[in-house]
Amino acid sequence: MTRNKITQSIIILMLALVNLPVSAVEYLDGIVAVVEDDIILESELAEEAAAVVGKLKANNVQMPPENVIYKQVLERMIISTLQTQLAQKAGVKVTDEMLEDSMSGIARQNGMDLSDFKQEIIAQGMSYETFKESVRKEIVINQLRNHEIGSRVRVSEQEINHYLETEISSADQKTQYLLGHILIAVPEGASAATIQAEEAEALSIIEQLREGEDFKQMAVSVSDGSNALQGGELGWRTLNQLPTLFVDVVKTMSKGDVAQPIRSPGGFHILKLLDSTGIATHMITETQVRHILIKTNELINDEEAQRRLLAIVGRIEDGDGFAALAKANSDDTGSALNGGELGWVTPGLLVPPFEKAMTELEIEEISEPVQTQFGWHIIQVLERRNKDNKEQQKRNQARDDIRRRKIEEETELWLRRLRDEAYVDIRLEALNE
Repeated sequence: MTRNKITQSIIILMLALVNLPVSAVEYLDGIVAVVEDDIILESELAEEAAAVVGKLKANNVQMPPENVIYKQVLERMIISTLQTQLAQKAGVKVTDEMLEDSMSGIARQNGMDLSDFKQEIIAQGMSYETFKESVRKEIVINQLRNHEIGSRVRVSEQEINHYLETEISSADQKTQYLLGHILIAVPEGASAATIQAEEAEALSIIEQLREGEDFKQMAVSVSDGSNALQGGELGWRTLNQLPTLFVDVVKTMSKGDVAQPIRSPGGFHILKLLDSTGIATHMITETQVRHILIKTNELINDEEAQRRLLAIVGRIEDGDGFAALAKANSDDTGSALNGGELGWVTPGLLVPPFEKAMTELEIEEISEPVQTQFGWHIIQVLERRNKDNKEQQKRNQARDDIRRRKIEEETELWLRRLRDEAYVDIRLEALNE
């Protein structure tokens, strides 16, 4: 790659910094990197860098040197390309329906319907189709990670019990932390000299941060973490949502503190506590409910099942007991022995058509026949109560947190191994320095 080509790349990025179109410069579209069987073009790198610059400017992050942005962006593109290649080999696919559901979900998160969201994307100067493809790629990569890592991660009841006993206090449950994170990566099998050099770099960065250097700019410039181009922010998390090796350190930090480097198999982690806040309790409505089920078969079709249930409703209105009729007529043998009672049920426990009908009933009211995958039901709500589901929620959350933590820790190592073992030829001299 000639020096002239390098200069042209920097000019493209500088044009992006001042909001001038890339088309203002004529250049030959060269190859900046070969990644296994794929290539990354100069134009692709420039476009991605311009998008990153726009986000950094919107977040008021001071810009590092252009070649630093290029290096970070190219590394992210290399990792993304490697994952996409692996996903193709593994047969991971995203259907148009899955993509549309994801796009609708993103629109809802932004308080819009899909049509309005599409117009907003276009109004911001982005191609809607390009945005959709980036979402498709993200879904593919997430599915790949779940296939490669998530499918191997298991969480036992013993781990949950230990987690609750040793890691969660009442104060922990009510506090969320906004952390900044910088990773100084150490290659697998690195020599003692290399490890010492990386640790020295981490200590130097910490000193600069404590003297007032901007954390986000520093993360963009030097971090090897996957969140580097977000200014190193990990987002709001409780202690139990953080990687295990961060927890004890974060507990002792105050807002604005920068901790000493934390060693892990992946390298040295630098943390800054940007902010913290409290969180709420978890209240749910439980419903005590009973039902009578008539299953359909070769002899009983939908019309006959409904007719039988309406006849049972008539008998209840005439004074016959619901429980006795459930014992005599319900095809749900498990609940029939208890007079049709399903006990106290929590939201999400029952199939959606049943739960929807149940939720709309008044106390003691009997529903019209309701169809589910199991057959036809009549439903009666006996009682409702509000309950602080904190204990069960804590267990559910603990399971999710342990799983997320394991996946996060495995992902960093997996990505580093994927990168180290791949054939990557960076052809832009300025990015090899």
